[in-house]
Amino acid sequence: MSKHDGGRTLVPELLEELQGAGQDAVGAQRELLRRLAGASAGPDVGLSTELEELSRTATFKTRVQRSGRISIPDAEREALDIREGDIVQTVIVPVKRNRGDTNE
Repeated sequence: MSKHDGGRTLVPELLEELQGAGQDAVGAQRELLRRLAGASAGPDVGLSTELEELSRTATFKTRVQRSGRISIPDAEREALDIREGDIVQTVIVPVKRNRGDTNE
């Protein structure tokens, strides 16, 4: 395989895999929450810590704005008690590229 061929096919495949990984992560979170909700009536089997960790995370889509800025939606900021000036950690997974669009 030449460098030219690999560059053209590898990037779209990699982006598809990253998008799939992001979707899988959201699905796994939903499934874990569903299981935890079902297990909440039974004895604590050490899942309370995991549930607590999940309640401090959020997954959402947002657009990249000028100067590379992203916005955290109001609902997520309120749910996670995030305020202006707080430091947060992000994981970026490109979802869709609309390079032909002029809307920002």
